[in-house]
Amino acid sequence: MKKTLWRGATLQSIAIIVVPLTLLLVAVSLGSFWIHQDAMRSLVGERDERSARTAASAIESEINHRLFAVRSLALLASSNPQKSLDNILLSSESLMEDFDYGSAFLNPDGSLLAATGDCSFWQSLSGRTEIASVLDPATAAAISPAFVYAGDSKQVVLVSSPTADGSLVAVAAFSPETLIRRTLQDIFPPEGQTAIYVINSTYQILYQSGPMSLEGEPARHPGVAEAFNVQSGAIYMQVGSDEHVVAYSPVAPVGWAVVTEESWETVSNPTLRTSQIIPLVLVPALLLAMLALWFGAQQIVRPLQSLESKAAKLAWGDFKQIEESVGGIAEIRDLQNELAHMARQLQAAQQSLHSYIGAITLGQEEERRRLARDLHDDTIQSLIALKQRVQLARLSRKNAAPLPALEELEDLIEQTIENLRRTTRALRPIYLEDLGLVAALEMLARETSQNTGLPVDFSRSGTERRLPAEVELALYRMVQEALNNAARHAQAKHASARLEFTSQKVRLEIADDGKGFEVPKTPAEFAPKGHFGLLGLYERAELIGAHLEITSTSKGTRLSIHLPFSSRNYSGMSP
Repeated sequence: MKKTLWRGATLQSIAIIVVPLTLLLVAVSLGSFWIHQDAMRSLVGERDERSARTAASAIESEINHRLFAVRSLALLASSNPQKSLDNILLSSESLMEDFDYGSAFLNPDGSLLAATGDCSFWQSLSGRTEIASVLDPATAAAISPAFVYAGDSKQVVLVSSPTADGSLVAVAAFSPETLIRRTLQDIFPPEGQTAIYVINSTYQILYQSGPMSLEGEPARHPGVAEAFNVQSGAIYMQVGSDEHVVAYSPVAPVGWAVVTEESWETVSNPTLRTSQIIPLVLVPALLLAMLALWFGAQQIVRPLQSLESKAAKLAWGDFKQIEESVGGIAEIRDLQNELAHMARQLQAAQQSLHSYIGAITLGQEEERRRLARDLHDDTIQSLIALKQRVQLARLSRKNAAPLPALEELEDLIEQTIENLRRTTRALRPIYLEDLGLVAALEMLARETSQNTGLPVDFSRSGTERRLPAEVELALYRMVQEALNNAARHAQAKHASARLEFTSQKVRLEIADDGKGFEVPKTPAEFAPKGHFGLLGLYERAELIGAHLEITSTSKGTRLSIHLPFSSRNYSGMSP
């Protein structure tokens, strides 16, 4: 039953297609979720890295623009030596509008010559290290480190460029915070979830914005050291139960670092988050499908397979199996009840047919006995008398030349008598009546070997028991039919018959090494396919309550007859 359970197409589909496909889809769903997460993580990291590089490039462009403006101011002073410095500064206001604190001309020693903007700011620069760092006439352009202006407590950066003769230095000042804010407002919207930090080479925070603030020492923050090594990239750091993407990029002309930080999971909008869980929706759907298939297998397929097995046994005459319930849905139970009712009617009809066949078989055996008796008492005796007359005729010609015709006639009569005796023994096995089944089968094997040339081995095991005469005759006829088939049709080179007695049953097995044949699936196919000998074997087995098994391959055929002992077929006598 376990082997046939998986034979149906539905269960094979479940085992071979649905179950692996379900597991595959579940694995794909879970895998796609994690792949989606990893892809989003990488995507946010790559996006933030590009944003950091874009921000650094934009800041660098603005600083270069301011360097160009200061160089232009120095060039104006070099090309108009007769023009006053104040007029040059006033005429260059549009050029210098990006400098929050204005512009000025200084001597190389740092003394102020002319200035625009906040004059107190320029006066406060006297003697500061930052101003000295940008007054080198040999430097084409210089940018000072950021420093805090006491007047407004904001950081300031100086940009300078000397005139062609080195007698003057054009200097301008701007707020790095203002420059960075204006530059990044289009790249990083104020309502965004990204935190932006701009740090100079002394690890001062020039600018920061966004929902987060830089805590601790800036030098220890991930990405800062990498940016100061003139590298761009993105790294991930764990912040509590969340993971942040930190992107960084250097601003080369001033030695600054742009660092961005955000939680990559917050970047996923609702649509993307929904797309993550869509594959997981398949899991309960597939589980429900599996449950439905399991229910169908348990309540439909398995009961139908069981019913199929019982119907196959019914075809071989096992009427009890169809009565055992197979369960399942109501339609299957109704079908089984109808089959059981049909089986009972068939059994009744079969019993009537068996009675009729039994009567025919009994009449056939009686006719064989009568014919054997007539042949023995009449025909054979007449031939014996004829043989004696021929012998007397030969003796009367003792002194005359022998006649060959008389000798041939005597041999022919002797051969005919022997053939008739063999036919008589086949019609009426006298050894079976007098000595029992074992002796009769031994003689049958010997005579078959002599008459057909097919070697037949007979063996017996267990303690011999006498059975009713009709049972022993049926077993004898079955062995006789099987050996005749092996000799005439199977082209066998060897055959065997084995009789086994146990405490529960008699087992008779006949085998040959012939070419074999295709065994019909049910006894109903014996006659249409021309297997009348098999039909006779099956009917004889049914009449005595025996079970017949037939197996045949290209290497030979084997017939097994199992006869349980019962009051019907066991006389209880030993030989």
